[in-house]
Amino acid sequence: MTSLVHHNVDGAVARLTLDSPHNRNALSTALVEQLLQGFSDAAAEPGVRVVVLGHNGGTFCAGADLSEAAGQDPGEIAVGRAREMTKLLRAILELPVPVIGAIDGHVRAGGMGLVGACDLVVAGPQSTFALTEARIGVAPSIISLTLLPKLSPRAAGRYFVTGEKFGAAEAAEIGLITQSADDVEATVAAVAGEIAKGSPQGLATSKALTTAAILRGFDRDAEDLTRQSAQLFVSDEAREGMMAFLQKRPPSWVS
Repeated sequence: MTSLVHHNVDGAVARLTLDSPHNRNALSTALVEQLLQGFSDAAAEPGVRVVVLGHNGGTFCAGADLSEAAGQDPGEIAVGRAREMTKLLRAILELPVPVIGAIDGHVRAGGMGLVGACDLVVAGPQSTFALTEARIGVAPSIISLTLLPKLSPRAAGRYFVTGEKFGAAEAAEIGLITQSADDVEATVAAVAGEIAKGSPQGLATSKALTTAAILRGFDRDAEDLTRQSAQLFVSDEAREGMMAFLQKRPPSWVS
């Protein structure tokens, strides 16, 4: 199997690095499975106190891998993808060690959900963010579970519908990330060093206090949002939107 997620441990820090440059680290089924395994393996390491989630290439994560839908039943793909994403986001939130997102590249759609699930996020000057779902006829249904608790209401009301790009400074101001930094690696190393001073019990319990409300939202809303996501995915508008995206042309509703 091709390795799409690299995992290494250095002292108290486990690093998971997305490495699927051919599709801009899109959330293919294989990448999601490897990422889930990476988080599980990191949490099982006795000395690990923090996980850093980073990326190779100029894109952190481009969202769902739309090319995987070709030739398969759209309904099954839609439900399966929604459940994969919910499982991944919940795994990050439930992990007993903090997760730091280390980003210096582009983040789109489902990749934004990963950002929302991380406990801390440091983003560099090459970072751009956008929620582009509405532009292809769908919505950020599942990832709203991690984004809405983090974003300011006004920012969510804007960026959920406009699909605009914004940078690290704006992302920090609206609560999407913890801070912007010119040197992401140095900043992440410093923060990880502070976290590493915590005890396993202290870190797990402290993190759980910050994620409890978000997890309650998962239990309440995930199934309804899974159905919503699936219904949107198989709609005529979404078919047109995704085809237009793959063909690199404007969709029919754009004059």
